[in-house]
Amino acid sequence: MEHSTWHNLIKAELPAGYFQGINQFMNQVYQTGIVYPPREKVFRALQMTPYEAVKVVILGQDPYHGPHQAQGLSFSVPNDLPAPPSLQNILKELATDLGERSGHDLTPWAKEGVLLLNACLTVPQHQANGHAGQIWEPFTDAIIKVINQKDSPVVFILWGSYARRKKTLITNPHHLIIESAHPSPLSAYRGFFGSRPFSRTNAFLKAAGLSEINWLN
Repeated sequence: MEHSTWHNLIKAELPAGYFQGINQFMNQVYQTGIVYPPREKVFRALQMTPYEAVKVVILGQDPYHGPHQAQGLSFSVPNDLPAPPSLQNILKELATDLGERSGHDLTPWAKEGVLLLNACLTVPQHQANGHAGQIWEPFTDAIIKVINQKDSPVVFILWGSYARRKKTLITNPHHLIIESAHPSPLSAYRGFFGSRPFSRTNAFLKAAGLSEINWLN
């Protein structure tokens, strides 16, 4: 994190000593239990997608809490693992919207400027949202705030009520907010399917003179 382009931008949005508090939190939780993703991948979304490169933000809640799933990228799992239900529905909507994508690893999206950000960056094994409200939300809110300040247009994709609450942080009229129900099986048929977020994102980027995302990559 210290070497990424994000460091000083995020630090300016947070109280003094906040990064130290994050390190203390991680030292504690990784020493006392099984936590995902692996510690070296906690900040992977920021490492894969530099601030200058961000064109799209897809906001998740927290990492997958099963073994080997979490990669530090929201909704992404390694290609050799089955897609979790929400990712299955994301890929189903993508197939309807633009075409079939074969893999479950969304790293190629991150390399194209899609920041795959979770609101909480760690999770205890088998305890969904187990680190909510402890350290991460001010940090990830700061990330959204600094992206909001960008002059170049950015698409914020907010799926579900948790992500949609972050709308208050997105005030810059240059940007586009695409929101819908969550891709979870519990809600996907209540407005996620048919929302066409991928083609709508590309239409906005193209109109802004920016290169489109190859979502099928």
